[in-house]
Parts: sequence; C-alpha cells; structure tokens
Amino acid sequence: MKARLRELIQQLGEAIHESVIESEQIAGVVQDIRRHGFDVLLMLEATIGLNEVSVRERFEGTPAGTEGTDGNAEAGPFTQTDLSFLKSLRISVEGEAENASESDTE
Repeated sequence: MKARLRELIQQLGEAIHESVIESEQIAGVVQDIRRHGFDVLLMLEATIGLNEVSVRERFEGTPAGTEGTDGNAEAGPFTQTDLSFLKSLRISVEGEAENASESDTE
C-alpha cells in the first residue's frame, strides 16, 4: 500500500510540474521578464499533506471528529487540520483562531 501511495504522490508532483511547464500565462510572463534583460530561474516548493480518511467519513461524507455535542457537524467551515495547514502557510482565518485555541484547551 505504501509503495502505491508513494507512486501516486510522485504522479501528483509530475502533474503539478507539467501544469506549470504548459501554462501559457507563466510562459508569457517569463518572456516579458526576458525582454527586460533578465534570465528566469523558477523554483517552486510544494507541500503535500495527507490525512487518512476514516471508513465512516468515506461512506457518510462526515469528517471524523467534527461532530458537535448534539451529533451535528460544527458550525465553522474549517476543521482543525484545515486550520493547521493554513497556519503552516502563514494564513490566519478571522474568528477561527479563537475557536481553535478553545478546542485545544478542551
């Protein structure tokens, strides 16, 4: 299973690479930069995060651990995983930071 997952992640990286290479918009901007007398070296870093999905989530579409006290989904649009990912990108979500800190103390 892990070998297949590594293969899929590699395919994802290759797909991202191909989409950047084939982007007409990127090619146009690179040409404009070259016309101004500069050479372009483009290096991108991609972080791919994986979270294993529970069996219930796969079939019911409800992320595990997002139920409120009455069994309903949380009112907020982001899970703790979403907030952690956004934080890793240095993106804060107004109102969600307070909710996250409250859930960390519970």
